[in-house]
Amino acid sequence: MTTDYDILIVGGGLAGATLACALSASPYRIALIEARAAGDRHPPGYDDRSLALAFGSWRILEGLGLWQTIAPAATPIKSIHVSERGRFGATRLHHREEGVAALGYVVPSRDLGQVIYARLSVQANIDIVAPARVRDFIVDGTSVDVRADDDAAKGEAPVRTLRGRLLIAADGASSNIRRQLGIAASTADYGQTAIVANVTPSGDHRFAAYERFTDAGPLALLPMTEGRCALVWTHAATDTAAIMRLSEAQFLEKLQRCFGYRLGRFMKVGARQAYPLTINVARELVAPRAVLIGNAAHALHPVAGQGFNLALRDVAELADLLCAHAPHDPGEQLLLGRYAARRKADLRYVARFTDTLARAFVNPFAPIAWARGAARLALDTVPPLRHALARRAMGVSGNVPRLTSGLNLADLPQVDLTMAHSR
Repeated sequence: MTTDYDILIVGGGLAGATLACALSASPYRIALIEARAAGDRHPPGYDDRSLALAFGSWRILEGLGLWQTIAPAATPIKSIHVSERGRFGATRLHHREEGVAALGYVVPSRDLGQVIYARLSVQANIDIVAPARVRDFIVDGTSVDVRADDDAAKGEAPVRTLRGRLLIAADGASSNIRRQLGIAASTADYGQTAIVANVTPSGDHRFAAYERFTDAGPLALLPMTEGRCALVWTHAATDTAAIMRLSEAQFLEKLQRCFGYRLGRFMKVGARQAYPLTINVARELVAPRAVLIGNAAHALHPVAGQGFNLALRDVAELADLLCAHAPHDPGEQLLLGRYAARRKADLRYVARFTDTLARAFVNPFAPIAWARGAARLALDTVPPLRHALARRAMGVSGNVPRLTSGLNLADLPQVDLTMAHSR
């Protein structure tokens, strides 16, 4: 049996689901194909994982009509403090200097997902096909046929065919869609692991986010509700097993030595998880009748918290173009080329920036360490430099989507697709 759609989105994580949500007001019929069953069966708790949303990402979610529902679970980031253990110089960014209520927000991933799926569940033009795993697909001149298992967990599962005019890969860093499209990716292993946990300090975080560079790697603390902070702590991969075996008291003591006492004493740490760190950037963002977004297009080091923010800009740009083009063929190559041209500069800059930070701040060579301190001091004392850094951190500098203006898709002017390199 074949079911016809206009757009097939493979991957129902936050990037794919947000894109489906953004396209819900369009006339296109959409299938969101996800390998796991929809729905969150776990109650909220201390160990909820969070995302750092830049100011530009807040604007995108506001423009999509999602923020009002998400806001009660969000914690504002009002300042950012960047330092290096044992070195001079620190950079401080503050929301008042930028004339905004917050530089960004920290949102539990669970809450964001629930809000998005609640919106999707009432959209007449969107079918959530889950659990279903894509087996393969065929692209011809006018359509894409995707064969998917209705329930991949049952072995001999029934297979259905979904036909669309555009295939969107949002299936993560190890994207099978990208591989089957024959799109190569530039990859590198940092030899590092990110240890992620929630911690509670004795002091008030005062809505401040911290990025502290240590000999082991970057250490980020983000403000959360109930006095908690989200911790992302990078270590050499060879040290990971030993750190994960530490008792709670030993772990907190080690964290205290690396971070210091700006937040008082660390009193509690929740469940720890470890993630190997690599960079994986697709060499092309589009193929005939196919587009890559999110981690399928770019999986980066978490040092500057840019991963999901970059994915949201993918979503905003693609949704803008598709809604402006509706109801015409969403898989037209001219439209896909326009998307790739718009996203190229932003992706290149963020990938280079995060890769440089990840490598430069673990280099102990004295002249490089001195240069890092001088750069932090310059950023802190020269307002134009500090303002430029803040705008980059907020996701509102450079070649960014029009949705970062805070408008909704209906308010955006139509795009002339024949002008491939203009805004």
